[in-house]
Amino acid sequence: MTTNHMHPKLKQVLNNIEKVMIGKTNVAELSLVALLAEGHVLLEDVPGVGKTMMVRALAKSVNATFKRIQFTPDLLPSDVIGVSIFNPKDLEFQFRPGPIMGNIILADEINRTSPKTQSALLEGMEESSVTVDGVTRYLDKPFFVMATQNPIEYEGTYPLPEAQLDRFLLKMKMGYPEVDEEIEILSRAEKQAPIESLQSVISLQELRELQNEVKEVYVDHSIKQYIVSIAHQTRIHGNVYLGVSPRGSIALMKATQAYAFLRGRDFVIPDDVQYLAPYVFSHRIILKSEVKYGGMSPEDIVYEVIRYIRVPVQKVVK
Repeated sequence: MTTNHMHPKLKQVLNNIEKVMIGKTNVAELSLVALLAEGHVLLEDVPGVGKTMMVRALAKSVNATFKRIQFTPDLLPSDVIGVSIFNPKDLEFQFRPGPIMGNIILADEINRTSPKTQSALLEGMEESSVTVDGVTRYLDKPFFVMATQNPIEYEGTYPLPEAQLDRFLLKMKMGYPEVDEEIEILSRAEKQAPIESLQSVISLQELRELQNEVKEVYVDHSIKQYIVSIAHQTRIHGNVYLGVSPRGSIALMKATQAYAFLRGRDFVIPDDVQYLAPYVFSHRIILKSEVKYGGMSPEDIVYEVIRYIRVPVQKVVK
């Protein structure tokens, strides 16, 4: 597998999602990259642009169990992970699983709930398990969280702490559709929502096999050095208060493996690193206050660093 043509099974998944999502190929590809890399996605955008529809279409395409958690200020950790309830008939406690017990989870408006409830997701996202009453329960695989937050209405919200942001492999935006795309959306939704007739194109077992194959994608030493150089430069950049951690470097490497696999290659190239770095690194960077208020964004820092770091020119094929 040394071509740059899309993996046939994954192309089927993307084509299936595009029956529902118009003009969002980039977002669909990145979501699939995160799923293949066994990571999670933070989707930040205004309401009504199709965030929920995207994750539902992805779940249906791979025949996965889909669960939706609507985060609110009064939501409790037990509402997310589940609770043990005493059964007087059997005289014992029985575990009632929460909505986190699924394959693909939509954590809707995650910044609307308290930090205590937000943290209930942490163990599941990092360890693929939850602990209730001292008992560790492992989540089904694949396990994928797509969390959304509204960047406009900040009143009554709880911004995600850096430790939790670091658990998301990618952060991205949907954006509004173009005029002709929105007209096509209206036409498709005129009689029946396209999501209702969507059928799966691959099985969960096939997805697990693809996730294992992604781990075999070759990453040359020069590529690893390139990733670390970009991360290191964010730590010493004059406008940055907190740079990318080693966990971020690992996340970028895994994301490039998944993206290369999606593109039909069994090796990573520098272009993969350059394309994915803003999505993987931007939410892991904290700017100095004066820089942030001056209008610069973390994405600007990442692009600036990429322009500064020398690109590996040696061949990376195994």
